[in-house]
Amino acid sequence: MGDRTGIAWCDATWNPVTGCDPVSEACDHFYAKAVATRFAGTPAYPRGFEVMCWPDRLTIPYRWARPRRVFVCSMSDLFHPEVPDGFIAQVLAVAVNNPRHTFMLLTKRPARMRSLLGGDGFGALVAAWACLQAGARPRRRPRTVAPTLAPRNTIHGRNPR
Repeated sequence: MGDRTGIAWCDATWNPVTGCDPVSEACDHFYAKAVATRFAGTPAYPRGFEVMCWPDRLTIPYRWARPRRVFVCSMSDLFHPEVPDGFIAQVLAVAVNNPRHTFMLLTKRPARMRSLLGGDGFGALVAAWACLQAGARPRRRPRTVAPTLAPRNTIHGRNPR
């Protein structure tokens, strides 16, 4: 994870979640499993390729001054069933609060992603976390936000800044 990567289509990787379980035969060749197995027992992968959430990594994108194309969860799947909804909301709130970066998510669990982003109250949860992370107080009726569905830097057709 970091500010440099060999992945051609991004400038940085950010892994607030690591680990995964296979959902298809394509997962047999997922590079992240080999990396996590190799470094199992180290501080980066204390439990190998088991799913782990890393709350201390939520602040990393705030430290990057220059804009980056960020591959989110390159070593896992943010929408894995073991990742709590609240933690997913916190990750998406970081993206909302860092509009200078372009955050890219890949998932093999589109049904969970769709159900969360389209579910009642989840957008409000993301908005509340975004306000808390930015140091603001959430509104009584937070505006719903679907950061992956709106054009970059835009919420409900308006530029939020």
